[in-house]
Amino acid sequence: MNVPLLNLPAQYQTFQAEAEAAALKVLREGRYVFGPEVNDFERELAAFLGVKHVVTCASGSDALLLALMALGIGPGDEVITTPFTFFATVSAITRLGAKPIFVDIEPDTFNLDVASVPAKITKRTRAIIPIHLFGQCAEMESLLKLGVPIVEDACQSIGAKYRGQMAGAMGTIGTFSFYPTKNLGGPGDGGALSTNDDALATKLRQLRNHGMEPRYYHAMVGINSRLDTLQAAILRIKLKHLDAWTEARRRNAARYNELLKPISSIRTPVSRPDCHHVFNQYTIRVPQRDALRAHLQQKGIGTEIYYPVPLHLQQCFAGLGHRPGDFPKAEQAAAEVLSPPVYPELTAEQIDYVAATVAEFAAA
Repeated sequence: MNVPLLNLPAQYQTFQAEAEAAALKVLREGRYVFGPEVNDFERELAAFLGVKHVVTCASGSDALLLALMALGIGPGDEVITTPFTFFATVSAITRLGAKPIFVDIEPDTFNLDVASVPAKITKRTRAIIPIHLFGQCAEMESLLKLGVPIVEDACQSIGAKYRGQMAGAMGTIGTFSFYPTKNLGGPGDGGALSTNDDALATKLRQLRNHGMEPRYYHAMVGINSRLDTLQAAILRIKLKHLDAWTEARRRNAARYNELLKPISSIRTPVSRPDCHHVFNQYTIRVPQRDALRAHLQQKGIGTEIYYPVPLHLQQCFAGLGHRPGDFPKAEQAAAEVLSPPVYPELTAEQIDYVAATVAEFAAA
């Protein structure tokens, strides 16, 4: 049996007619940048998230960068975050000349260890970026009490909830990615920011379009980061399916849990009781991770490692002066994590096959 890590063509078949009609409409009208579908998608996504404003942009990476730009973060400033995340989170900080201040993770949820954050706050701290990793929100209540702007990295967690509140709707600014592998993925790169602050929303709209308002007048230096109209048209259609796809992911994760929990060498994902986990990834921990991955590959099962090297040990951040052992929980996670397929279109037979193949490895 072949079980790919992702199967976007299978998903496409579920909304193909709608998508092709919407794309053809955009192509015929010729409004490829800032067409009406962009405004419609921003309005619909804001309603979904329960926020006043959504501002789209060209990628999740740009969303993080724009959020920090809107907060005026620059050289000499510090931004607290975790080293166990995708590169874009920290690259946005360093691009602006600011310094990332790392906090280790909770080993069960892989999210920021919120209890360790207050000790890292200094007079230079300008923001905190909690990552809602793999589809589960970080513990937000304590962070929101610290009096520091919160930029939620919700790029993997659209539709996730913390105590009934949507990821990206709790902090100062939320950031999202529509990369094709995300729960709400477009046919290419795309991103968005969410906020309830009118002034920040206005500033974000200006910054994403070269700092221009009105046309050819620039009060600030922005960037070129716009969501194409064609992307917005497809994302509007997919947004209607998101809740159903999320529930399918949750069912798949529950089935994996049922089958894998009896295996003593496998640690299955921990879902906090106050969180609605949307499982952008289903991530297990296993000491012999690389051997298990090779075994699964032999059996036709796709997997991925998110992430094999924590950011404080990446070569490009060597100037920060961190050494192995500085963030041991993140480092141990990087050595043990493995994500098998969890996409909505997985069949029960495929999940059973993946679990049986893991059990076969564990029994060897």
